[in-house]
Amino acid sequence: MTTIADRISIAQSRINQAAQNCSRSSAEISLLAVSKTKPISDIIAAYQAGQRLFGENYVQEGETKITALQADYPDIEWHFIGPLQSNKSKIVAENFDWMHTLSRDKIAQRLHEQRPSNKPPLNVCIQVNISQEESKSGVNAEDVATLALTINSLSKLTLRGLMAIPTATNDEQIQQQEFAQLKQLFDQLKQQYPSVDTLSMGMSNDMDIAIANGSTMVRIGSAIFGER
Repeated sequence: MTTIADRISIAQSRINQAAQNCSRSSAEISLLAVSKTKPISDIIAAYQAGQRLFGENYVQEGETKITALQADYPDIEWHFIGPLQSNKSKIVAENFDWMHTLSRDKIAQRLHEQRPSNKPPLNVCIQVNISQEESKSGVNAEDVATLALTINSLSKLTLRGLMAIPTATNDEQIQQQEFAQLKQLFDQLKQQYPSVDTLSMGMSNDMDIAIANGSTMVRIGSAIFGER
């Protein structure tokens, strides 16, 4: 039976191979372990295997885990990667290190106002609805520049890059097209803002194509922690 440590090692090997295939350094690509719905014991097992970046989708579940682990594991970097309602923004502002799913000026303002002064600025990624699906969150590609301008004006937020969830498909041509479009947006943003360095795209099933298109952070859940 494979352990969480084994599965982290396998995931890292996949990243290394995908990077090698497109002549990139695997050091440019971070592994974000998506621990939503998983017990604290699983996070500790992953931590003991060397994992430090963890992603949570649910505000209150994430807060509970952060509170439980912060004393003994202060070097865990917590990433919020789920949809955020404005009435729960304070929890993210006060507890998380990163927010990947920013898509509204109102939420940006609230996160800025609610971020404690004794914490470093909250790292944020703009979520782009790259597949233009009505059921998905995120800004349209043409609205990225406007939201980036707002974020850049808020001192308690740091604009780090873009995040997207592409079309759920096995059609590699569609995946390639959407990832390439996001990379183009990312490159444009990077030219304007020196703080931009993160392209959060790619999961277990499309990691290789995402890395080939410049992903700097892949979000892996079930391949590390098992099915939910």
